[in-house]
Amino acid sequence: MAKRSSHNVASGRRAEIARKTKETDIRVTLDLDGSGRASVKSGVGFFDHMLEALAKHGALDLELVCKGDYHIDDHHSVEDTGIVLGMAVAKALGDKAGIRRFGFGSVPLDEALTQVTVDLSGRAHLTLTGGERLGKGKVGRFDVELLEDFLGAFVASSGTTMHVEIRTGRNKHHIIEATFKAFARALRQAVERDTRILGIPSTKGVL
Repeated sequence: MAKRSSHNVASGRRAEIARKTKETDIRVTLDLDGSGRASVKSGVGFFDHMLEALAKHGALDLELVCKGDYHIDDHHSVEDTGIVLGMAVAKALGDKAGIRRFGFGSVPLDEALTQVTVDLSGRAHLTLTGGERLGKGKVGRFDVELLEDFLGAFVASSGTTMHVEIRTGRNKHHIIEATFKAFARALRQAVERDTRILGIPSTKGVL
């Protein structure tokens, strides 16, 4: 197990996270109440494109820099980015008082259609159906199985329940991009403030 260190700062609905291991060095600044601005340098071109789409369609302001062990492959960088982004979302949400909690996004991209449902429940769970449509291979240098690894890492570190349904699709680029955009729409809805909810959106009183 690689030694790791992290530094966390949160202010309002913003969070800054820095996490360094022997495999990656990642810094993230996130604003849940942003306007979709993104400055992303993950070291993986297609992944940058997906993270920019996540920010734009999630109305998040995101700054991210990742330095990874790309000489091995891109797995550590993509997965660890999911970890840090999940940490940032959890930190920015705080006790989750007054949020909608649940979110849903359904996004088409030409022949591809993906639907994502999230619950900011504090319980980490990922179900992905239709993954066989992606098969194996790469988009650019991005291994397509890294989509599930990224989502799984985000879910685990943020305490999110997420169901991803890849309904249709032929082109791998289209499928993955539709998935990121659907994730963005679902997350945007879930983190929105609900003026009718005064406290924690749970009968337990805690999330």
